[in-house]
Amino acid sequence: MDKEDIINSPSHYTQGKVECTEAIRSAVGDEGYEAFLRGNIIKYIWRYPHKNGLEDLKKAQTYINMLIDLKSNNQS
Repeated sequence: MDKEDIINSPSHYTQGKVECTEAIRSAVGDEGYEAFLRGNIIKYIWRYPHKNGLEDLKKAQTYINMLIDLKSNNQS
C-alpha cells in the first residue's frame, strides 16, 4: 500500500473523480481561485509555528506552487 501524500494530495480532498481545488477553481473562476490560493498561503504560514510546523510550511509551498502555475499559465 502506498503512503498517503498528506501535503500535495490528501485523501480527504480527493473523494470521487474531482479534486477539491479543481472544483473550487471551476466554481469561482481564476480570480476567485487566486484569492483562495493566497488565503491558504497566508493561513499555513500564519499557523506553522503554533500547529504543524514543517508540515504547514510544505502545505504553504504547495499553494505557492499552484499560484505560480496559475500565473504562469495566464501569461501565455
